[in-house]
Amino acid sequence: MKRYFWNILISIDQLGNALFAGDPDETISSRAGKAMQKRQAWGCILCKALNWFDKDHCLKSIDTTEGADAAIKG
Repeated sequence: MKRYFWNILISIDQLGNALFAGDPDETISSRAGKAMQKRQAWGCILCKALNWFDKDHCLKSIDTTEGADAAIKG
């Protein structure tokens, strides 16, 4: 049952990313981590906030196999 709820949370995360023109298979954290590496302000801000809950969360979340299907490339 724990895995079921974790999968639901990930799907909500991916939906949020898709709603903001990202790849529907990528999480917001992965996208933000990539943006942070490119020194994009929004990624740096979001990742800094997420670090309060989980150190290096965005960097650990980067999925290099996702992101190609984003509606807006960044």
